[in-house]
Amino acid sequence: MADTTLMPIAGQIDPVPVARDITPRADGRVDLIGLPKPRIAELLAEAGLDPRQAKLRAKQVFHWLYHRGVTDFEAMTDIAKTMRPWLAERFVIGRPDVVEAQHSSDGTRKWLLRTADGHEFEMVFIPDADRGTLCVSSQVGCTLNCRFCHTGTMRLVRNLTPGEIVGQVMLARDALGEWPKGRMDDLGEESEGDYTADGRLLTNIVMMGMGEPLYNFDNVKGALQLVMDGDGLALSKRRITLSTSGVVPAMARCGEEIGVNLAVSLHAVSKEVRDEIVPINRKYGLEELLQACADYPGASNARRITFEYVMLKDKNDSDEDARELVRLLRHYKLPAKVNLIPFNPWPGAAYECSPPERIRRFSDIVFEGGISAPVRTPRGRDIEAACGQLKTAAQKKSRAERDREAQAAAGAGAAQA
Repeated sequence: MADTTLMPIAGQIDPVPVARDITPRADGRVDLIGLPKPRIAELLAEAGLDPRQAKLRAKQVFHWLYHRGVTDFEAMTDIAKTMRPWLAERFVIGRPDVVEAQHSSDGTRKWLLRTADGHEFEMVFIPDADRGTLCVSSQVGCTLNCRFCHTGTMRLVRNLTPGEIVGQVMLARDALGEWPKGRMDDLGEESEGDYTADGRLLTNIVMMGMGEPLYNFDNVKGALQLVMDGDGLALSKRRITLSTSGVVPAMARCGEEIGVNLAVSLHAVSKEVRDEIVPINRKYGLEELLQACADYPGASNARRITFEYVMLKDKNDSDEDARELVRLLRHYKLPAKVNLIPFNPWPGAAYECSPPERIRRFSDIVFEGGISAPVRTPRGRDIEAACGQLKTAAQKKSRAERDREAQAAAGAGAAQA
């Protein structure tokens, strides 16, 4: 079992424990989700298999876990029937527990999930005509305290493990019916080479859910390597975007070791305003952040860096702000795209959304400066699934309240019956 290490978090006195690659279970079994092939082989050997057999079995198990999405060892048809109970006695194939699933009127879906040790977090699926994007969380809570973000009002509980991160992708594929199905050959046996996929395809992943991914670097890296593994979930790195609020020291490492697209939560073009709304700016300032973007490995006109910019009335939305944004991006010669995000309100927020005409004017100025600046259409506002609105229902509604509501609903159903 990997040792627990400690990671310093900006703004915190005490370091946050980085979870082990194996989270202990009460029944003593090991959850294989989140583990790469060599680690699975190691565990099989520790459980008693010959090392050569362990390597072969690990390859088979990995395929069934990450390529086929099975949740029962009995479904692993190319593994001997006598071996399957042996695996089930020692290992499990986990998923995050679903506490609540919500559907927006615009098709957006949000899940409130619970870890094995009882902590809650959220993920969101956003369907579009040409893609399906899953917004994945990296931490339970957040430590950055961005003032316009509802998630930032939560305390940071802990980092999510690789299994809890990749488990969100697995669960979304379950819910969307996306796992490949083997075809039957003439003898009634399942073919290994010819697959079809059912349901809406999950085509893109954005690490833009709860938490700061670069403050959970190793676990995020491990999870995304499984997502990108050609023998597993096999999603191209070009379809994965990691968003950071500006953890400068980890940005180059992200490009070198993970290689996914980069998005930066910019939101302001002056030190004074960014210090206020994105407090990490007090540690890593605008110039340092933009230079790290200019140096990001793999950034090019074909793989532009996305700058997220939430539109706050009378705070960061003037013509002067738009012109300064163009000037900064040109100065650092950044291959850039700017996503303008209408502020999504939440109870107690200190800001208002810029009026539509002000957002259009801001967008026009940036476009005239030769930089793409589309206005993002808010999605999932009615279920608080839009950008900046994620905050677990554990913080919004007590578990006892949810239990009472569930009991009341069950009672109503029984009465109708």
